[in-house]
Parts: sequence; C-alpha cells; structure tokens
Amino acid sequence: MLFKFLKYLQPTHYFQCYTNTGKSIFPIAENLPEEVISKLTMDEGFISKQARAYDLSWQAVQKGYIGNVATYTSFTEVDIQDNYHFIRKYFNKAWVFYVLILRLLSFKNPFKEINSWYKTRNVSRVQINNVNLYDVDYKSFQSSLIERNPKVSVVIPTLNRYTYLKDVLLDLEQQDYKNFEVIVVDQSDAFNEAFYKDFKLHLNIIQQQEKALWLARNNAIKNAKGEFIALSEDDVRIKQDWISSHLKCLDYFNAQVSAGVFYPKGGQIPEARSFFAVASQFATGNAMLYKSVFKTVGLFDRQFEKQRMGDGEFGMRLYLEELKSVSNPLASCVDVKAGTGGLREMGSWDAFRPSNFFAARPIPSVLYYFRTYFGNASARLALLRTIPISIFPYQFKKNKPLLLIGLVVTILILPIVIFQVSKSWYLSSKKLKEGALIESLV
Repeated sequence: MLFKFLKYLQPTHYFQCYTNTGKSIFPIAENLPEEVISKLTMDEGFISKQARAYDLSWQAVQKGYIGNVATYTSFTEVDIQDNYHFIRKYFNKAWVFYVLILRLLSFKNPFKEINSWYKTRNVSRVQINNVNLYDVDYKSFQSSLIERNPKVSVVIPTLNRYTYLKDVLLDLEQQDYKNFEVIVVDQSDAFNEAFYKDFKLHLNIIQQQEKALWLARNNAIKNAKGEFIALSEDDVRIKQDWISSHLKCLDYFNAQVSAGVFYPKGGQIPEARSFFAVASQFATGNAMLYKSVFKTVGLFDRQFEKQRMGDGEFGMRLYLEELKSVSNPLASCVDVKAGTGGLREMGSWDAFRPSNFFAARPIPSVLYYFRTYFGNASARLALLRTIPISIFPYQFKKNKPLLLIGLVVTILILPIVIFQVSKSWYLSSKKLKEGALIESLV
C-alpha cells in the first residue's frame, strides 16, 4: 500500500489490494497527464521524494483521475514521520491519535513513534471537494451508445413495500430513455398481482416464495433480456435521466460499471461523491453494468443471504478483475430508507448493528468477506475500527461526540461485545469452511 498506516485506517478497503494481475489502483505520478498534474499539489513537507510521489498518486485517485497510465505494482516503505504526515493530512486528528495508540500497544519504538507524531503536529488536514476533472468535456459528449439504443433490464427485488415500490415504478415511467424492461422479483407475504396492471412499463414480474435478496437478484439477471443490467431498489426515487446517465457514463469512460450515488431524502449528494472517480464501493441499489460482467465474475454470492455486504463483495471481484467501475454522481438517487419491509425484515439496520445484544456483531457475512479477501489480521483491525462506532444506533453513526461516548460504552460492556464478536468470528469461520456460493452466468 502507498503508506503503511493506511492498514490501520482502511484495513478492508478495495484499494489496499493488488488486482489479480498484480496491479494497484494508484497511478505512477510521473506518468500522469499534465492536465491532471495541474490539479495536484506537491507537498514538500514530506521527508522523502518517494513519499511526495505517493502523495501525488493518492491525490489523483481521490480527486477523480480515471485513466490508463501505468500503476504501481509495489511500494517502497517510507519513513514513519512521512506516514504520520500523510494520515494527519487526510484523516481526522482523532484517528491519527488512534493510530499512535495502536502503534504503541504493538510495541513499536515509543520514542520514535511519539517524536514522529509530535513533529507532524502542524500538518493541516486537507479536504478533497469540488473536483471536476471531466465535467467540461463530459457535458458536450454525444454518446454513441445511447444512439445505438441497446436494451436495458432494470432489476428490483421487493418485499412488503408496495407503497414505496409504486413511487420508483412511476419514476421509471418518466425515463427519457425508453428501451428497457423492468424485472420485479416480488417476495411479499401477500403477493398482489393486481398492483402491477396499470403501470405503463414493460414489466416482468417474478413471484418468489423464498425471502432471499441475492437469490432474487440472481434470478432476475438470469431472466434479463437486456445487454445492460440496471440495479435498483424498492425504496429509492430516481430522476428521469437515470438510465441515460448511467449509459453515458459507461460510454464516456469506456467502463464496464457505472456506480450511482445515493443521498438521503431531504439531503444532497455528499461533497466527496459529487464528481466522477474510480468507484471505491459498489451498491446494488444504484448501478448499471454490462450483463456480460456476470459471465466474467459470476453472480452474487449467496453466503450473504439475509445478511450484509454482498454488494461490497461483488464490487471486490470487479476490482480484482480490473473491470473499470466509475462512481457516477449524475446517476444519483434518493435513498428513502423505508423503516419496514425488505432486508429490515430479514436482518438488521446495517452490517455492524445486531438485532439484539446476544446476536453476532458484526453480521457474520461481514467477517466472511473481510477474512476472505484481506485475511485475519486486517479483519481484526477492521473490528477495532468499527465496533466502538457501532454501539450507538444507525441514525447517530455520523455524530462524532456520540462516537467518543461509544468507545467508552464499548469498554463498559466489553464482556458482551467480546461475546458478540466471538460469535460472529465463529459463524464466519463456518462460512469460510463452506466456501463461496457463487453461480456462473452461462
């Protein structure tokens, strides 16, 4: 990895891994085009030339560089002080202190650690916002793919959410791109066939008895007639150019995946997701990809059934296969976050908050994913990074004062937390022993 301290702060991030051909995502700085270099800032505060080059590479990725220059296939370890400089520059100071404590508890040289931490105390944090490397050219781009008018299959699994589903189907009726079908996999307790009869859409309704989200998506993909698969959900709202925005992104960047952006109802697109960039995550609630991608990497892993991070694991397979996935802010959607129905009835609100104190924390599929791709050591670091944050309810996960309180509460209820984590580790071990349940698309 560029800077080894990232293993503490992003232990299970896609970009910490090399692809199946041994490449990283980070471009060799000296090979970047001039128009990108002009958007970057050389930081002379780093001790080594190598650290300055790595910092430029990091900036390029964070600022949305999507290109084809050669990337690093290995990294030279840089000085400890340069590592502290780097994390102070891009992470909250509380996380910098967290790294220091971990390093000291790991029996690193305390004098060197504290000295390097102290010497970098004046490094200011840099926010990466309002970056638009491609906007001007993109606006004038005329998509030949849209002109070709390929068929798109929109996939929506649903469970006991007809009220919410109605809204997204009405949004689909208003799309400015017309050559698409909608495949709804309905798992509702009281299946209502009449609900679908008045929509002005090419609908393919699959009634599925088993409540299983990844089975639903896999079955829909198998039945899809389109060259492209657009993944959506039953509790989102989309704009009338949602399909065409995804297609244009795929065409402009010659990408295999357009990863749309979510924002909460009443909110707006987060600054960090407001520009095109290499996608650092994949969400099945808003994405479009060539159907042929599933022939390359397989369908969704059913080890995640009724649990979490199945889309993250799929995104990891895309990354490892070097399939270009672009974060696309123009194909955004409103995340309504229905309080009932869907996965809420199968599991929990999110990956790290169990349904009760004696359930596994995190959801076992999370550790199955972490351990599969990053190993046990990184999985343990991820637990240290996330468990204290998860003590408070999902709705407060971005409240920084409460996160600090969460750390204290974690210590107070440590025996229960240890039980929860041990249970999750045990159940994830069973999943690892069984192996992936990934079906091929023929």
